[in-house]
Amino acid sequence: MEGISLILAIVVVTALAFDFTNGFHDTANAMATTISTGALRPKVAVAMSAVLNLVGAFLSVEVANTISKGLVDESGIRPEVIFAALVGAILWNLLTWLVGLPSSSSHALMGGLIGATVASAGVGAVHGDALVTKVLIPAIAAPLVAGIAAMLATRLTYSLGRKADGKAAAKGYRTGQIASAGLVSLAHGTNDAQKTMGIITLALVAGGSLAPDSDPPTWVVLSAGLAIALGTYLGGWRIIRTMGKGLTDLQPQQGFAAQTSAATVILASSHLGFSLSTTHSVSGAVMGAGLGRKGGVVRWSTATRMFVAWGLTLPAAALVGAVAEWVTGFGSWGTALVAIFLVGSSAAIWKVSRREVVDHTNVNDTEDQADVVTTAIAAVTPPPPGAAADDAAATIPAQSTATDSAPSRASV
Repeated sequence: MEGISLILAIVVVTALAFDFTNGFHDTANAMATTISTGALRPKVAVAMSAVLNLVGAFLSVEVANTISKGLVDESGIRPEVIFAALVGAILWNLLTWLVGLPSSSSHALMGGLIGATVASAGVGAVHGDALVTKVLIPAIAAPLVAGIAAMLATRLTYSLGRKADGKAAAKGYRTGQIASAGLVSLAHGTNDAQKTMGIITLALVAGGSLAPDSDPPTWVVLSAGLAIALGTYLGGWRIIRTMGKGLTDLQPQQGFAAQTSAATVILASSHLGFSLSTTHSVSGAVMGAGLGRKGGVVRWSTATRMFVAWGLTLPAAALVGAVAEWVTGFGSWGTALVAIFLVGSSAAIWKVSRREVVDHTNVNDTEDQADVVTTAIAAVTPPPPGAAADDAAATIPAQSTATDSAPSRASV
């Protein structure tokens, strides 16, 4: 392997930054239901998920090969194209995390890569057959298959446990949830960690540091696994709240059914090399489990916003990736400008998120869960002109009332 240039080093670091955002963005996939039902304490859950994500990263490279060899033409890709693709993916991850929407990190990466590739080398550089068969079809099929499986599994568990003692059954299913959550985390490592491996491998090939059609080097596998594990441990609490409480209210039986169904779909797809979205799979399973219990409901207002985000992910990330690629085409100063924009935008999103902090201490709060996304959006929206004056005026009568009532309380 030849030496790594400065631009290639920047691409590798940016890819690992994306992997980190992928980790905390997708923690909810494995642990939201386990946390919401009380099977595990929040910090214990994310620590367990982080370790198993790291282990899963070493189990297979099929999905990594789909990214590095199958989706776009390696010969027409420059390292700057990969960098632009990652910019689109990272910004979409951060924006959807800010409003608590469980969108697909995988599709954000795919969209950014497709948009940047088209801007650089034209539509012909994208392998349309691989895009349809290994990305788009799984995107539609995964939530449907996982949802139907979870709904049937939920009905079966309630049917089999109809005569069982309620407390004993709940305890048993909580134990089962821990095992199934671990399986989802392992599956997530075999699928999502590999996407970053694939993108780094593609960059190394594009930069001439790796021969075409090479598998990811060991250092790439290790660094990608560590980055996604660290992101997972920090916990994407906003999305965990939406997935665990915002879509439906889950009992331990439903959580176990949802996680087992999702893990089965993800592991099967990883074995086949399908780059599906673990978010789509788990979200579909959670909704299916919600519908599987008699009297269970799905909060379709939240689900609809989630579906809209799913539909926007590919084109939005592709647009940002294409614009970023166009700017990097102006040379080193263009690449520097894109890097500054990425860092500045990320910092601004983090600052806005501090207005309403969601962490392990309040992730299971149920107040206003049906409209959690609307609340998050309202938190980042500036107040209309005159709102401050109206609020001040509203406090005057309250203060007068308190003053007027003081003598009467004293006289009593």
